[in-house]
Amino acid sequence: MRHPELLIPASSLEVLKTAVTFGADAVYIGGDAYGLRAKAKNFSMPDMAEGIAFAHAHGVKVYVTANILAHNGDLDGIEAYFHELKNLHPDALIIADPGVFMIAKRVCPEIERHISTQANNTNYETCRFWWELGAKRIVTARELSLAEITELRSKIPPEMEIETFVHGAMCISYSGRCLLSNYFTGRDANQGACTHPCRWKYAVMEETRPGEYLPIEENERGTYIFNSKDLCMIEHIPDLIDAGIDSFKIEGRMKTALYVATVARTYRKAIDDYQKDPAVYEQNLPWYREQISNCTYRQFTTGFFYGKPNHESQIYDSNTYIKEYTYLGMIGEKPDAEEGWYATEQRNKFSVGEKIEVMKPDGRNLETPVLEIRDESGKPMESAPHPQQKLMVRLSCEAEEYDILRRAEN
Repeated sequence: MRHPELLIPASSLEVLKTAVTFGADAVYIGGDAYGLRAKAKNFSMPDMAEGIAFAHAHGVKVYVTANILAHNGDLDGIEAYFHELKNLHPDALIIADPGVFMIAKRVCPEIERHISTQANNTNYETCRFWWELGAKRIVTARELSLAEITELRSKIPPEMEIETFVHGAMCISYSGRCLLSNYFTGRDANQGACTHPCRWKYAVMEETRPGEYLPIEENERGTYIFNSKDLCMIEHIPDLIDAGIDSFKIEGRMKTALYVATVARTYRKAIDDYQKDPAVYEQNLPWYREQISNCTYRQFTTGFFYGKPNHESQIYDSNTYIKEYTYLGMIGEKPDAEEGWYATEQRNKFSVGEKIEVMKPDGRNLETPVLEIRDESGKPMESAPHPQQKLMVRLSCEAEEYDILRRAEN
């Protein structure tokens, strides 16, 4: 049986450590430039160096995105960037642009080159083309079915790896090649600055009646005509493995540590359960569904995997996420010696007396009241307000480094 890699996104050093702790085999990150998530927090060079060292110490790989569609003015900076990355020893670069690919091949040939989904990898001849140039891995276009991926697997070199998105946001445009953001706001999605206008609400205006907006309706479901559901393949792990996919990729380099912990932990257990015993996987399907719904999502779809999706893959009545839990913070590196006290990196407000949960990598969620809160100086506090800060929190259950604190919102 094929043993697929679980590839998790990380927007910051904090989220990278969460991904590693909660079950990632590899993480993908972006620097301050040249990736397609410019609005994510992203990594400074010192943070990237620390993150790569942390991941490698735990046996986890790190891939760095450099997948913009480059213009002439980008090329000198990209070359300098690759010279910097060469000294940090990431495991691979994720690239879409052929020119950027050739720069990477020249500057840091020892670093693997993976071809981004942004390059529209929809057929086996394209994969062979990139293999001949020296690519190690292809990230398939989201528009491929499992049948197409299975055929692709049979017609490319067995050493060439296939990476496929199995969970997260879908794009209305072909493999992310979208011009809406650039048209409306001047921020180019293909340069990493997408404003996600596909999630906006639209209406029609007749030319001779300016200011009179006519709603766009499709079967009375609403007006969010570009707004797609989120991909989720947690119930189809066997089919993904049978298709010959080497790396299961989770979308979300702009998501919180809570999202990353939830998705990583659930897919980790699902993959491991199936490879241990398919009957255990089938038995645990309700648990996977329940857990995966604990993070923000837009409703789920299987995308193009089982054929071209119909209107049911779209959301017509809203552009908002469903949110079951709020991310409160992470247990810090050095719990206090006093009983029940823990250093905490706080991310949202919580108060003494309220019930929260400690989310653990092994699948447990431990409910606990917040017994006491102290600031860094040791001063007692009734609540932990914004801005984000380091705190000492006393809980009634045991917690460990990198455990997640969350609050149920239902």
